[in-house]
Amino acid sequence: MTLLPFRSLICLLLPLGFAAAPAAAATACLRSDSGATPVERDDGTTNLCTPRFVSIKSGSAMLRAGPGDRFPILWEYRRAGLPMEVLQEYEIWRKVRDPAGVVGWMQKALLTRQRTAIITGQTRLLYVSPDVKSRIAWRIAPGAVVMVTLCEDMWCRVSRDGRSGYILREHMWGTYRREKIEG
Repeated sequence: MTLLPFRSLICLLLPLGFAAAPAAAATACLRSDSGATPVERDDGTTNLCTPRFVSIKSGSAMLRAGPGDRFPILWEYRRAGLPMEVLQEYEIWRKVRDPAGVVGWMQKALLTRQRTAIITGQTRLLYVSPDVKSRIAWRIAPGAVVMVTLCEDMWCRVSRDGRSGYILREHMWGTYRREKIEG
């Protein structure tokens, strides 16, 4: 099998109708955990990277079939803090994926940069330190939403209702593998 250099591949794809990415897409994006202030452009999009995780701001948020009020509502979420993954931006709309894998569009005003995660699988153990040999701090049920305050390697520090502890990253949805989060 012969591997073509990247430029050769682009030259092959352009005649087939694949357009080159706009120049704006070539600029570096801002990681949502960088602490820097994101820039909102005139069209409502930002310089934040996609994909990225966010959460639902209030107790009611509509997921639509497309980026606009004229598109039908697919789902109404009634859970503030539920993590969502932003896949794309279009003006004031964000294409998002929920923890169950449902994809649709939400207005950006319904979302916040606050990092949360949802516990997956079965009842999980949270530890006092990032080590399975450390003391168990508490147990948490699947489906519980937690605030993510710190993630390094395979561990995250989370909190809920005044309690905190460390959980294995693979036991929740709302962070990327090896993503570093400092809160």
